[in-house]
Amino acid sequence: MTEQWKDHFDYHILTEILKIRYVKLHFRIQLLEDTILPKHKVSALRGGIGEMLLRANCIADRECEKCDFSDECIVNRTMYSKTENRPAFVTNGDSIGYVLECENYQEEFAAGDEFSFVLLLFGKTIVYFNQYVQAIQLLGMNGIGKYESKFQIIRIENTRRKQILDGNHIYMKNYQIETLSDYVGYRLGQLGIDLESIGRMTISLRFHTPLAVKYQGKELTDFHGEGIWNALRRRIYMLACFENMDADAFYQVRVEPPVAVCSDAWSQTVSRYSFRKEIKMKLKGICGTVCLQGIDYPKLILFLAGELIHVGKNTSFGFGRYYIEEIHDTSFANNVHSG
Repeated sequence: MTEQWKDHFDYHILTEILKIRYVKLHFRIQLLEDTILPKHKVSALRGGIGEMLLRANCIADRECEKCDFSDECIVNRTMYSKTENRPAFVTNGDSIGYVLECENYQEEFAAGDEFSFVLLLFGKTIVYFNQYVQAIQLLGMNGIGKYESKFQIIRIENTRRKQILDGNHIYMKNYQIETLSDYVGYRLGQLGIDLESIGRMTISLRFHTPLAVKYQGKELTDFHGEGIWNALRRRIYMLACFENMDADAFYQVRVEPPVAVCSDAWSQTVSRYSFRKEIKMKLKGICGTVCLQGIDYPKLILFLAGELIHVGKNTSFGFGRYYIEEIHDTSFANNVHSG
């Protein structure tokens, strides 16, 4: 660990932050009819799940501002979960308690075809597993997307591919609560990294889903090291607050941000319909690859955690998912102009 981090961001702070809890659920669903599904399925899934929860639970005709039970509302606790210690920079109503992932962009399906998606639950939302499953089952009966495509859940598995739901049988013993520390340890093992020998390095990130981040008041149209770093710190801080952790010491630390080099970005727009607001919306971000120079041990740990939790805005729609593809020593980018 560098002297700067030793002085300002000690091992205890890093260890505590990595205690953030999550459950990762792998859903496998089967289409019951020939149909066409949206290319970007996360938006349809999220909107559909929210709609099913509203239909099953809302007792105030969806007039949330006038409802006396908003604090106890299942829809608020699942789809719009909030932290008691809300960070000042959080200004929208997007939930931080869950993430949906689906990178299947196929549109035409025949009856019997299957596809998978992932639901990540963080902190307090972990206890609402049954509400999410019931909403997804109800969505399957009502249909998803423009053509109201019917489906059924074939199975749900944990990260070790043990079945949690198989047909009508639920095996809660396989409902596995993990921490960011578990994920980081797994990835370090995959990468074969010896923490004792880590010095300064350059890492290559590939953003599989759009990164939506503001930097100096403007939406990023190209990758920027400090912009990505700030988004990562904020996301971790928000989840720590959601867990009721005292994370101020973590967020207040100021270290030299990484520098973006060798970036290759392109814009992507995802359309969605908000059942709650009854309006069409467009979500924008950038995909592609970027090399970040100036990474040390603590930064590497946090960037590995970021793979799981996503970064930037609209994470509940699957935005901001990246993967560390390569790690190089400092000499990799010594002759590259920094941007």
